[in-house]
Amino acid sequence: MRIAIVGAGIAGLSTAWSLVKRGHQVTVIEQGPIPNPLAASGDHHRIIRRAYGTAAGYGRLITEAYEAWDAMWADLGACRLDPRGFLCISREAGDEAEQYRDGLAAGAYPFELFEPAEAALRWPFLEPGTFRYALFSPEGGALHSRRIAAGLAVWLKEKGAFLYENSRVVDIDADAGHVGLADGSSIEADRIVVAAGAWVLKLFPQLAGTLKTWRTALAYAEPPADLRKAWERAPVVLDVGGRTDGYMIPPSGGAGLKFGTGLHKVPTSDADWNRLPVEGEGEAIRDLFQPPIARVREYRITDVVTCAYTFTDDERFFGTEIGKCLVISACSGHGYKFGAAVGRRVATAVEDGDVAGLVRWLRAEAA
Repeated sequence: MRIAIVGAGIAGLSTAWSLVKRGHQVTVIEQGPIPNPLAASGDHHRIIRRAYGTAAGYGRLITEAYEAWDAMWADLGACRLDPRGFLCISREAGDEAEQYRDGLAAGAYPFELFEPAEAALRWPFLEPGTFRYALFSPEGGALHSRRIAAGLAVWLKEKGAFLYENSRVVDIDADAGHVGLADGSSIEADRIVVAAGAWVLKLFPQLAGTLKTWRTALAYAEPPADLRKAWERAPVVLDVGGRTDGYMIPPSGGAGLKFGTGLHKVPTSDADWNRLPVEGEGEAIRDLFQPPIARVREYRITDVVTCAYTFTDDERFFGTEIGKCLVISACSGHGYKFGAAVGRRVATAVEDGDVAGLVRWLRAEAA
């Protein structure tokens, strides 16, 4: 089949990778460069982890995700995963870190608990009097997202796929299989996969009742000199507990220490809105992390990057069929870790037409 893929984030590139391996003629269209730093999956590194709440259902899918990533590493000739494990800090009973603990226990996944004093000795960037306990699991780490995208682009070109970079899609005729570009050219396809992230509503505004767009920002920082070694060997900090909804990724894959928090997001109707960071934004993000991160104001902000995500109300992945189009969205920012597996599942649905089965899997409802 001739298949056009709109969007070269991890979902689009992984779908292209899987379809090319199955012998299809694939065209990928991306509005920016590949990797695109403005894309939801365009930053330097992203988290992979087993932890989810007991009811989420996504924890068990991580096994399939790891298998798919291993298949991709074999094709790319390089592993782009730093498997340093992950850390959760609980500051209040019932906070998200504790929900992650419950989910790990329910799934019989490995983790180890540390009292505050012991945790601060092992990870000296923690302030021991500010949290209840720390949880460490070996099943996680950092995926080097920009290196993955660059490697996939090279691999796809070598295998005969067509990649259109800096080519903005302005119109899709879902019934005819027609993709119109801003330069007036067009692409015809038997099937279209739309993996346009936060830009999907520009192409399918009728989905606005289901998908919501949010703008957020991430801060990179240089830790105090006496803590640099500790951060270099630290696990990913998946959650800092309490109500911060915050995570940190240590220096990995050539990128620096990153702060991110769900408290720093605002709704928007346009993925291109306010994409430049504002003065003091990085410091505002950083300061949300004390407690439990000690001396957080001594971390010097080196860069701030913005990002746009789509969310569903229940924060599960989204998929739907519109004519010859299969529209998918990895919602709520936790989708990257499943990227290679999503690509394989979407490719299967393109071939066998079982979109309902794909949607069940995307929502972690499939057995």
